[in-house]
Amino acid sequence: VQLQASGGGLVQAGGSLKLSCAASGIAKSIDDMAWYRQAPGKQRDLVAGITKGGNTNYADSVKGRFTISRDNAKHTIYLQMNSLKPEDTAVYYCHAKGITMALGALDAWGQGTQVTVSS
Repeated sequence: VQLQASGGGLVQAGGSLKLSCAASGIAKSIDDMAWYRQAPGKQRDLVAGITKGGNTNYADSVKGRFTISRDNAKHTIYLQMNSLKPEDTAVYYCHAKGITMALGALDAWGQGTQVTVSS
């Protein structure tokens, strides 16, 4: 399974962006999916996650501003980011967990998309 993230860019503080991450390839199932972000010199942190059933969780720093959603038919997740702040600047990565056709563990990362918020 490959993950292709898109939608990053440069935006002014207070603006909005919507990220997309599409999964391609064959897997027995794709279960939990999530967005992580990594700022320069910092560790990669969870931003938001969503289960196959639609249950979501968010980092405290983005609650009320970001919304994660999922289209299981398209094997795609989205991250709507509103009221962006300069501290949201980072490379955003999507992640998927599931089961491979060989019944092994699926643990896949996308290539990352840069989000830059100017003050």
